[in-house]
Amino acid sequence: MSDVALLNRTLAIEVARVTEAAALAAYKLAGRGDEKAADQAAVDAMRRAFDKLEIDGTVVIGEGERDEAPMLFIGEKVGTGRGPKVDIALDPLEGTTLTAKSMPGAMAVVALAVGGTLLHAPDVYMDKIAIGGGYPAGVVDLDADPADNIAALAKAKGVRAEQITACILDRPRHEKIIAAVRKTGAAVRLITDGDVAGVIDTAEAHTGVDIYIGQGGAPEGVLAAAALRCIGGQIQGRLVFKTDDERMRAERLGLKDLTRKYTTAEMASGDVIFASTGVTTGSMLTGVLDTAHHLTTETVVMRSATGTVRWIKTRHPKLA
Repeated sequence: MSDVALLNRTLAIEVARVTEAAALAAYKLAGRGDEKAADQAAVDAMRRAFDKLEIDGTVVIGEGERDEAPMLFIGEKVGTGRGPKVDIALDPLEGTTLTAKSMPGAMAVVALAVGGTLLHAPDVYMDKIAIGGGYPAGVVDLDADPADNIAALAKAKGVRAEQITACILDRPRHEKIIAAVRKTGAAVRLITDGDVAGVIDTAEAHTGVDIYIGQGGAPEGVLAAAALRCIGGQIQGRLVFKTDDERMRAERLGLKDLTRKYTTAEMASGDVIFASTGVTTGSMLTGVLDTAHHLTTETVVMRSATGTVRWIKTRHPKLA
């Protein structure tokens, strides 16, 4: 039996246990104002959950290089070692600030793919543009002006530019992009953090988001590409290096063309499973619900092989 078959058949639900564990641990620190403690709790819980997963996994998108992170570092082996060989991209807590301030949209995220098929992106910035599925390849382009991309997407959708909504991280570096999008008549939905969900929102009709534009983390770009491989959509990304040290880190990961524009398939080319559990309620997931005797989580699990998307609601008994 191939790794691909094993990946599809046995892991889709089990991966949900990994993101659930991280989300539950982070939730305990929601609103406490301590980003580092919340992130560390999620990392610790996710690492313990991986120990039970029947995979021969290698972290390719993680908490940093070995000298920066004690666990879930890039290159770390996780799982029992008895299952399929898989690449792992993860963010135990996407939205540390959101969690610390008990704001909407924090979640725990994991993507698994057949070994050797996820982009080994360093923890640097990435310029990104993304849209949902159903459009010809290249209908929008990372190198085009924002106004041209809005016009091209509106034409492809058969609507006016005024009916397009762009999701953009609320950062000073995006002031020109925001102004250019608004000048077309399109709406801008600003988000404070959580650009994995921001990209995924382009592929979900109920969110009202049509396009994502801007610069965010490269690891989050790979996670978002993995999700779009499952549900349809396009993302383009280019790594942004601000120091020679960042360039050297990329070269150590085997990247040769540091100016390359990556497509969805170039960031996540293999069979993919994507899972995410809500910590605080956002556009994508309901956060952890705390009642007298239980904690309830909501998790989404996606598979590229079948295109299926499952929402799993799980009630966890509170331990004494």
